[in-house]
Parts: sequence; structure tokens; C-alpha cells
Amino acid sequence: MKFNSDFVFGAATAAYQCEGETRTHGKGKVAWDDYLEKGSFQADKASDFYHQYPVDLHLAKQFGIKALRISIAWSRIFPDGEGEINQEGVDFYHHVFRQCHKEGIEPYVTLHHFDTPLALHERGDFLNRETIDAFVKYANFCFEEYKDEVSYWFTFNEVWPIATNQYIEGVFPPCITYDISKAVASMHGMMVAHAKAVNIFKSHGYKGKIGIIHSLETKYPYDPTNSDDIRAAKKDDILANQFLLDATLLGSYSEETLQTIHELLDLNHGSFHYDKRDIAEMKEAANQIDYLGMNYYQSHFVRYYDGENEIVHNGTGEKGTKKFKLKGVGERVMKEGIPTTDWDWLIYPKGMYDMLMRISKQYAFTKGIYITENGLGKKESIDDDHVVDDESRIDYIAKHLTWLLKAIQEGVYVKGYFVWSLMDVFSWSNGYNKRYGLFYTDYPTQKRYPKASAYWYKRVIRNREI
Repeated sequence: MKFNSDFVFGAATAAYQCEGETRTHGKGKVAWDDYLEKGSFQADKASDFYHQYPVDLHLAKQFGIKALRISIAWSRIFPDGEGEINQEGVDFYHHVFRQCHKEGIEPYVTLHHFDTPLALHERGDFLNRETIDAFVKYANFCFEEYKDEVSYWFTFNEVWPIATNQYIEGVFPPCITYDISKAVASMHGMMVAHAKAVNIFKSHGYKGKIGIIHSLETKYPYDPTNSDDIRAAKKDDILANQFLLDATLLGSYSEETLQTIHELLDLNHGSFHYDKRDIAEMKEAANQIDYLGMNYYQSHFVRYYDGENEIVHNGTGEKGTKKFKLKGVGERVMKEGIPTTDWDWLIYPKGMYDMLMRISKQYAFTKGIYITENGLGKKESIDDDHVVDDESRIDYIAKHLTWLLKAIQEGVYVKGYFVWSLMDVFSWSNGYNKRYGLFYTDYPTQKRYPKASAYWYKRVIRNREI
């Protein structure tokens, strides 16, 4: 079976991870700037997309990539998140989008990719309704400013990872741990901001289309015959997946979702309250959304756990060091026979298929899904001949595309696939040690070199088959 001729094959990037120039050209600060100064890595240069974008876009064209995910850095447009506009930042994205079209590449543009402006972040980020209002104004500005250059929009990238890393795992600023209440409230705040942005986009009659991107990780019981493991996997799923899928595709939270969330919060001395007007906004957006973006890297096997919180983040690539035990939810564990990356991410392509089938059946969603990120992070080096033989990445992508095709064959409407990432980029918790790109970035020189996976992906795109 081949992919249809209208199936979109693309690649993905994110502003803070690739642009560099994090505090120049009028760009305002984000929380990452100060946070990274305390560690070993900084994103001041990253992949220098700010200057290298003509090179990267031309490489994409040469290798048959006709769609590219790009995010706008909110603080490059509004340095403080609202108020004064940085015209140099506005113009930069005009240049990027025009260059995309010159190279025959369709930009798929994300408005928020982990980079709330510092001034808003310090006031509570999306726990604060003022941030929601500021985001909607920023989104509306971008819709109008780039209406002739951008036809495909995403409001947010990965709502759950933002919430869990900020308030449960504590590896994103403000680095709070085990506060499920804040995580849930943050997710709700982002979903309200998403809904308001979608509704404004539609009410203004823009010609483009709009959706949101969720990182969806399928949850399986460690022992499928054990009722406690089954319940633990379900609770993990509701917290990380179903809460957001309900908000996105139903526009409200199901009774099952709310009951489980309240149980978890009661156990962790928290609570969740929302304004009924939020649901009206969310329902309106759910009816108008054009597509869903799904990032998929891994699944989880979950075991019953009746203890206190204990999370150890593997941010160094030392295999076997990760722990995730969440009070009232369960313990994520490795499963015999399923390989992992050096960062303890389970490589389980079937999980992509299972999630696609679940969305199609549970929500009867037929408007279309994009796989907006999928790829393999590795420790890599380049030889003297500038060759990177990344066969394991090819194998990873090929297996995921195989399961993706199976889902399509069984009736799921998948519109496209974006590999993460176009070139090697800065990693949030790993700096420059973790590489995902089709193109190797030599950071000292900022030169790009195609990896074996780039040539393989080019053949897949050309032949429309794996």
C-alpha cells in the first residue's frame, strides 16, 4: 500500500530550539534564558536558523520536503508578551515564510512552542487569565499579519509536556514538582486560550485552517490481566491524554475524566475549578477545529503503585536512570522485549496505531490528523567524510510509518507526517547531546550535512511508499 498523492510529508522545527539570537534583534526574554544560564547549555546560537533559514529551506526542497513546521517566537513579536511590537521580529517571519513559498515549501506554523514571554511567565504563565488574554491578542495579530503567507496554523505544541514538566516533573521553569493541581489548571488555561484563538480565527473568516498539537503517549497496563494495573494505566491516560482530547474534540470534560481528575487531586491535596464560560468557548472551538496534530515518540506501560511521588528525569542519556512514580496514578515501567532509547523512551510503533484508532473510535473524529512530530533522538558524530550512518533512525521511522499506513488502511484519516527534526536542534533538557535531525548540524561552523536518513526519507517521499 502506498501513501496517497495528497499525503503531506514534512519535517519540523521550533523557534527556541533552532533560531539562536535568543536575546538580540529586539527579542524579549523567556524563562529559558535565565534557567539555562544556571546549567551547561544555552540556546543563544542553537542551529542559527535566524541566519541559516535560506540554507535549511533549500536543503528541504532538494530532499523533496514540501512542508515544514515552524513556530513563531512570541517574544520576538511582543517582547513582553503584549503591548509594544518588535517590528524587526515581525519582518523576520515575513522573510522566512516568503522564502518557504519561494522554495515550494508550505509553512505549518505554531504559535506557542514552550516559550511564553518571561514577563507573563513570571506572573503565573497559563495559571493566570491575563496570559490567556495576551495569547489571544498575539494570535490575532499573527493571523492578520501573516494571512497571505500562512494557511496552516497550530495554537499550541504539546500542552501536557508543558504542564507536567513545569509542575510535576519540575524540569522546565518554574521547576515545581508533584503539583498535579497546577498541572491540570495550566492545561485548562492553555485549552481555553486555544479555544479563544480558534474562535477568533473563524469569526474573522481567514482563509486558512487551524488546530492544536498534543503529545499523545498510549498507556498500557503492565499486566493486562491485573485490574489494579488496568486502572493505573487508565488514570495515567486520563491525566495525560483524555483530559486534553476531551477539551479539544468534545469541548468539555466527560464525567469519567472529571471524576478521575478530582480523585487524583483529592489524594494530592489539590482541586480543579473552572468557569462555565470556558466550556462554551471550548465547545465552539471543538466544532470549528480543522484538524488535530499528534506528536508521538513513545508509549508507557503502567503498574499499580501505592506510594509517594518519586520522579527521576533522564536528561543525560544514561540508559536505565529514569523513574516515574506518581501518587494516586501509578508507576511507568519498562517492558521486557521492548527496546528503549538512551533516554529511556520506549520504542513502540504500535502505540501510534493504537492512539490513532482510539481517537477515531472514541471521538468519531474524521476531520483529519497530522503526525506533527515523530523521530529518534541519538548521540551522534560525523566522520571525516561527513557521513552519518543513522540506520537506527531509518528503522524507527520506517516502523512507525508502517503502523501509520495500517491505521489509514483501517479508516483513520491521517493527512500527513512530519519527522522531528529537519536539522539537529537544541534540546530542552539535553542541550546539544541529543540529535534528531535529518541533517547533521556542525554547531561550531553551522554547516549542514545530510544523514543517511535524509536520503532514505527523500526516496520515501518520491515513491510514496516505505
